[in-house]
Amino acid sequence: MTLSSADLRRMYRTMLLIRRFEEQAVAFFLSGELRGSLHPCIGQEATAVGAVFPLRRDDYLTCTYRGHGQAIAKGLDPKEGMAELLGRRTGCSQGKGGSMHYTDLSVGLLGENAIVGAGAPIAVGAALRAKLDKTGQVAMSVFGDGAINQAALLESLNLAAAWQAPVVFFCENNLYSEMTPISAMIGTTTLAERAAGFGWTTMTVDGYDPIAVYQTTMEAVEHARNGGGPVFIEAMTYRLFGHMVGDTEPYRTKEEVAEWRARDPITAFPQRLIDEFGFTPNEIAEIEAEVAAEMEEISRFALQSPWPDVSEIGEHVFA
Repeated sequence: MTLSSADLRRMYRTMLLIRRFEEQAVAFFLSGELRGSLHPCIGQEATAVGAVFPLRRDDYLTCTYRGHGQAIAKGLDPKEGMAELLGRRTGCSQGKGGSMHYTDLSVGLLGENAIVGAGAPIAVGAALRAKLDKTGQVAMSVFGDGAINQAALLESLNLAAAWQAPVVFFCENNLYSEMTPISAMIGTTTLAERAAGFGWTTMTVDGYDPIAVYQTTMEAVEHARNGGGPVFIEAMTYRLFGHMVGDTEPYRTKEEVAEWRARDPITAFPQRLIDEFGFTPNEIAEIEAEVAAEMEEISRFALQSPWPDVSEIGEHVFA
């Protein structure tokens, strides 16, 4: 599970790309180019990359309406992702899904889901299929702490344990279920305890440490892939942006946000690469320049892409 210099470079580059992608999405929302709701994953890039990098291209993934980061880490073309946000025909869902419904079967992305916890049963079904067909694939479902009380997720925990399905549930515990502290909604110390009660192997990890997230998730993925049964990971993380654009955040203090912002992985990780892994400031600057250039191309592609035609409204709706 040792990460090479190339792996670490790719890890930081992807995290930074996700951050800049989300910032541009917010800018498009504020300028009126992006319609509907937008739920940025700003602050949670380390969990997105650390969780998804251990997966194979053909492994399955479901994620939430805050799933742009996981989708990009899994291999979704970010140009298609941004075009989808703007409702363009070149988007990953042909402009019909928007922010909450990224899908790309070519990289195993079975879809984001706007319904809290609804990706869990889909992932369990995909994992069962992989087990029955002996494909060696693993399914992962990423969800937030607010999903832990959803019936669909709890039923999925039970079924996956009964079937010993090769599935990893990755819980991004960012402390808030929308605007409600998760501590006010559960009676246990950790969310992983809930999964342990169903007979799952459980793990916890610092979600602001991308290397720790990667190593923990790699262990979980290999455990599931090798017949060890389902694994539940609780990653402690934090969103540095509101629940959605327009959230005034009256439910948390500025001091709390500042405390987490001081650990922002987008600033802490490159410094760690310099201090612990021998990267130079010039190498970090090179990565940042690459991402800036890529973001220009992503934005240009999305803005110049055509709108869907009304004649396409029934396509991909009925089998």
